[in-house]
Amino acid sequence: MKTWNIGIIGTGMIADFHAKSIQSLPNARLAGFSNIRSGKAKKMAEKYSVKYWDTYQSMLKSDEVDMVMIATPSGAHMEPVIEAAKCGKHVLCEKPLEIETARIDRMIEAHQKAGTRLGGIFNLRYNETTRIMKKAIDDKRLGTITYAAVHVPWWRNNAYYEGWHGTWSLDGGGALMNQAIHMIDLLQYLMGPVSKLGAFTSNIGHPQIEAEDTAVSVLQFENKALGVIYGTTASYPGQFRRLEITGTKGSIVLVENSLQVWQFAEMTEDDEKIIQQYGKIEGGGGVADPAAISFENHAKNLAAFIQSVEENRPFEIDGEEAKKSVALILDIYKSAQTNSMINKNQA
Repeated sequence: MKTWNIGIIGTGMIADFHAKSIQSLPNARLAGFSNIRSGKAKKMAEKYSVKYWDTYQSMLKSDEVDMVMIATPSGAHMEPVIEAAKCGKHVLCEKPLEIETARIDRMIEAHQKAGTRLGGIFNLRYNETTRIMKKAIDDKRLGTITYAAVHVPWWRNNAYYEGWHGTWSLDGGGALMNQAIHMIDLLQYLMGPVSKLGAFTSNIGHPQIEAEDTAVSVLQFENKALGVIYGTTASYPGQFRRLEITGTKGSIVLVENSLQVWQFAEMTEDDEKIIQQYGKIEGGGGVADPAAISFENHAKNLAAFIQSVEENRPFEIDGEEAKKSVALILDIYKSAQTNSMINKNQA
C-alpha cells in the first residue's frame, strides 16, 4: 500500500483539522507545512514534529511531498493550486475553492493540463445521513419535491472579524461564502441546480465588516421546487444548522447530523431503524466557535480523494462540482446588490 506524503499550505485554524485527518489515515503521512508567508509554518511543524518549508513554492518542488492540501485564506487559493499543478502535485483544497468562478476555471484548467487531480473539501457530504437522504430522494420516496431550505443561524464575535474574515478580497463574502457554503453545497447536491433566485444581505450585526453577516435568498430549482437559504453569523449564541426537504409523499428535516423528521407515506422497517440510529442530535460544533468541529468527516473527504487518485477515476467533488456552490453564492450577492431577480436560464 502506497503511503501518500501530504503537505499542508496554510497555517490557520483549519490546518489543524487537516493535519489530524492526515494522521488518522493508514495510507497518509503528514509531510509538513508551508504558508503564503513563512512565520507560522515553523510553529505548526514543531507542534506536529514534521518539516516546514519557508515558501509554498519550495514545498511543491520537494520530492518529499506527493499531494498538498490548501488551507490558506479563500482568496489566496488560486496561486498555490496552479503552482501545484505545474509541479505535478495533486491538490485537495478547502472551501470555497476560490472566491471567483473565473479563478476556479484557471485552477481546473491548470490541473487538466498537468494531468493532476483537483478536489474540494465539503465534509458534510461524508455524513452517513447525507447518503441516506440522497438515496431516499433518488428513490422518489418524497414524491414530487415541493420545497427545500437550509438555515445556518450561527454566531461569530467581533474578534473573529479582526483579520481577513468578512473581507471581499480574501473571504470573498461573509456568512454565505465562509459558513453557510457547506449547507449550500449539500442543498444543491440533493436538489440539483437553481434556476431563479432573489436575495437580501446585510451586515447589521457586524457593521464594521465589508461583506454580509446575514443573508436570505428565495429560490426556484430546475425541478420547479421552491426553496430558501438563510445564513448568518449574527444569531447569538448560535443555533443548530438545519436542512428541510418536503414533498407530496414525504418530509426530511436534518438538524446538525440528525434526522429529526423522517416520514413517508409508505414507511418500512428500515425507516424505523434509521429513526432509532440517526434521530438523536449530534454535532453542534461551529455554531459559535469555529474550532469546535470534528475532523472525522474531513478524514473521510481526504480518504475518498486519495482513493480516486489511486483508482484513476473521477473524484465526486472535483473542481467543477466544487465551483457550483461558489457560483450560486455569487448569484445571491448579485441579486442583493442589484435588487433584482436572477434568472440563470437567461444568463
